[in-house]
Amino acid sequence: MNKKPIIGITMGDAAGVGPEIIVKSLQHKEVYKHAHPIVIGDAKRLKRAAKLLQVDSQITRITDKDSFHTTTSTEIKCLDLDIISADLPFGEVSAEAGNGSFQFLKTAIDLANEHKIDAICTAPLNKEALHKAGHIYPGHTEILAELTGTKDFSMMLSSPKLKVIHVTTHVGLLDAIRMINPERVYHVIRLAHQTLTRAGITNPRIAVCGINPHAGENGLFGYGEEEEKVVPGVMKAQEEGIDVQGPLPADTLFFRAVRGDFDMVVAMYHDQGHGPIKVLGLEAGVNITVGLPIIRTSVDHGTAFDIAGTGIADEQSLLEAIRQAIELAPKK
Repeated sequence: MNKKPIIGITMGDAAGVGPEIIVKSLQHKEVYKHAHPIVIGDAKRLKRAAKLLQVDSQITRITDKDSFHTTTSTEIKCLDLDIISADLPFGEVSAEAGNGSFQFLKTAIDLANEHKIDAICTAPLNKEALHKAGHIYPGHTEILAELTGTKDFSMMLSSPKLKVIHVTTHVGLLDAIRMINPERVYHVIRLAHQTLTRAGITNPRIAVCGINPHAGENGLFGYGEEEEKVVPGVMKAQEEGIDVQGPLPADTLFFRAVRGDFDMVVAMYHDQGHGPIKVLGLEAGVNITVGLPIIRTSVDHGTAFDIAGTGIADEQSLLEAIRQAIELAPKK
């Protein structure tokens, strides 16, 4: 019988919408039915968020790392690092909040490495605040990679109906095509397979997009990129027993995946993978870093300083990130 996973939710930048969307998300009783959520952050900030939201939640400050099991859906447990001032203003860049976001994440990584929590779900941080605090990273992903000693990782976007992993991401299209090669394709297929297997899918079905229209259609489109760059990587994965098909025409592949034919799609470049996920709804998309030794999911938005402290921030992206963390957490 599977036990409910313990999901560590990091507060992110305390001056942003993180505290509010965490409190809002943990008003949903379904979270407690499937997991033990533990907030890693600052209890005072959560209490302030609960007050401005006018919700009657018990914010329990804990310091014992062995007390992570929640008992009721009205209790929010917080592993309180107590490093945020009570009067820290919302909506302003500060080194204090930047350092807090780093320390919250570092603590979560340590807990995951110690097997005290089963997955990490991150509220947004602010890069400028992070840099002001002397932590020079582009964002969560690079911190996670460095602190876990991970050199090769990939971006996965996940929604209730579709999961997409990328061979290339934030590069121009011409650069992306140059960067695609059989070894990278093979490696991303393996990352997809490992991620889904860890989540409890025994024999995940993976499909790989082509680069050209109709996946080249036997040389009719393009200059043989599929045969040169994609096919050898797919064949190598197949030889290892991975259930993978491709390259397949992207225009119909995503429809088939949403229909349920595949568990994961391997996209060749940014817009090929991001477009279908965004069409399904911005609030449903979750950013997941794969290749790490731990599961990490994240909201698909920033700190929203313009509305922080007003109580109007929408919690749906964080709620979906929590759901995905539960789904992907290693099954015991």
